Amino acid sequence: MKRTSVIFLIVFIFFSGSQVSAQDYRLALGIRLSNQTPTLNNSITGKYFMTEKSAIEGIISFGSRFGVGGLVEIYKPFSVQGLSWFYGAGAYVGFEDGSTYLGPTGIIGMDYKFANVPINISVDWKPELDIIPDINFVPDAFALSIRFTIK
Repeated sequence: MKRTSVIFLIVFIFFSGSQVSAQDYRLALGIRLSNQTPTLNNSITGKYFMTEKSAIEGIISFGSRFGVGGLVEIYKPFSVQGLSWFYGAGAYVGFEDGSTYLGPTGIIGMDYKFANVPINISVDWKPELDIIPDINFVPDAFALSIRFTIK
């Protein structure tokens, strides 16, 4: 199945889910599944809402490179309860084979919090721009995150 087909399937699941509720959690911890190209690929992810519409996300990647990153994200709700889209920016640092990778990253995606179940899922596009060791734009950074939510 092509990557775009998987993303459309996930978006369809977002919109066709059973009863949903407003984003009613403050902290979420889980995993992020991504392709191997970006520094922050398969990872552990934690998200903390500073306000109802802004969050910080920390990512620790153990994929092809060890990497650590942080993002500030802004959330905009859809009319479907529990479903939001978000955008944001941050930075990362990664290490592989004696090389250090450093640069800014952006993010845009959709986020869904299931009603009556402490689970949050999101799909996103998070391109990266290596500025160290060389200038390299990494546009193919798509991911699915599944998190356990805590009030």
